[in-house]
Parts: sequence; structure tokens; C-alpha cells
Amino acid sequence: MTRIPLVSPDSMTDEQLRVYERIVAGPRKAMVGPLRAALHNPELAERWQQLGALLRFGTSLSARISELAILVTARRWNSQVEWHIHAEAARKAGISDAVIDAIRQAQAPHFNSLGEIAVYEFARELQESGQISEQTYAEVQRELGVAGVVELTAIIGYYTMVSMTLNAHEIPLPDGSVGPLRPVAEQNSGDSRYFHGLTHLAQARTALKED
Repeated sequence: MTRIPLVSPDSMTDEQLRVYERIVAGPRKAMVGPLRAALHNPELAERWQQLGALLRFGTSLSARISELAILVTARRWNSQVEWHIHAEAARKAGISDAVIDAIRQAQAPHFNSLGEIAVYEFARELQESGQISEQTYAEVQRELGVAGVVELTAIIGYYTMVSMTLNAHEIPLPDGSVGPLRPVAEQNSGDSRYFHGLTHLAQARTALKED
């Protein structure tokens, strides 16, 4: 159950309603996820939805690359709503069920390209340590270009904010859906509440380079 009240169109102020109508008229088509919380500050919700629309629909990156980074972010933060929405978006973008399920279970996904391995590692490293290795950064920049690596970083940061908002306020899944993610314990911590890492793909990267 959410920790804050979620406003509906019939209870919104005029300012909230104006922002709400702009959101549902845009590419999202609905008011979902963190915007339900942000709408308590209409200006925040307006700027939030503009940034989110740009990062999801207006970058140079393919939907496949963006959704891969978003899934890693959702898994990192155990964000049930984010995963629920973006697992389906990832499928539509061409990410296989096998890859999606492996990330969901914090197991090593099998990729057929060094580019996708690099993007996965970039998202994993940044959220695990706050840093990116020289090798991974160089591989992503070579694959996506300068603008692409900047956009990828922004997507990871934005969806981290999304995850934290959803988790902090316990925004519910749509239509009473059951949360698809299960807690994965941090290695050797004995704490099963949080997930603090994803499988490193160094061996997969090496194997593809040798093929």
C-alpha cells in the first residue's frame, strides 16, 4: 500500500490537472509510476515528465540499448514497478525472454554482441561502484559514440531516481499485479532485503572476442 495519497483527476487542482493532461496526451498515454508521486508538486512533475520523455524516446540510442540499461537499473534497486513496465518494453524492443529472465534472477545473461555486453557492464559497474572501468567506457563509447555514452549515463541516473521514488513511497504495481522481483542477498552479507550487484560478464566478453 502506498505511503502517500495518489491523486486522481477528479481530486486534482487545476495546475495538477493541466500537467496530468499533458502527460496522458504524450507518448506515455497514462499516468504511471513515479509521476503519481511527483504530481504532488506539479512543477516537479512537469519537468520530470519532460526529462523522462526525452531520455526514453528522444536519444540517439536504440530502444533495445535503452531498455537493457533500464532493466539492469530496475534489478539493481529491486524496483518492482519499473521492472513490471520495462520488462514488457524490453521484449517489444527485441530483448529475448532468456536475457530478461537472467537479469531478473541476477544471473549471467547470454549476449551475442560485444556491444550489448559493454552496455550491460556499464550499467552494472556504475550502479555497483559508482565508477566505470577504462575498458568498459572505451567499449561503450566506441559502440555508441560520445553522445551515446552521455545519454546512456543519463538514462541510468534518471531511472535510478525513478526506482528510488517508487521504492520510497511504495507506489503500487498497476492492476494489482504481483511484484516480479525477489530479493537477492548481497554476497556474504546475510542480508536478503537488498540487491547490490549483478553478474560480471568478463568471461563472456573474452569468449566473444576469441570467436
